Amino acid sequence: MTMPGYEPKLGDTVEDTGCKRVGKVMGFEGPYVQLRPIAGGIEWDACAEKLRPLTVVEALGAGMAVVNARSRGERL
Repeated sequence: MTMPGYEPKLGDTVEDTGCKRVGKVMGFEGPYVQLRPIAGGIEWDACAEKLRPLTVVEALGAGMAVVNARSRGERL
C-alpha cells in the first residue's frame, strides 16, 4: 500500500511494500530511491511508488527491534 502523493525525503524511515523491508532513505538514483536497512548494511533500490512512510510508532518499533536483537547477540 503506497501513500498517494507521498514523496520520500532523505532520512525518512519507510517500508518498501514491494519486498516488505524497512529502511532509511539514503539517496535517489534516477527513478529509484536508495534505502539502507535500519540495522545498517547494504543499500537496495526501490521504486518510489512502492514506498510507505512509517508512523512514528512503527519507526520506533523498527529501531527497538534492532536494539533488542543486538542485545541478544543476534545479527540482522
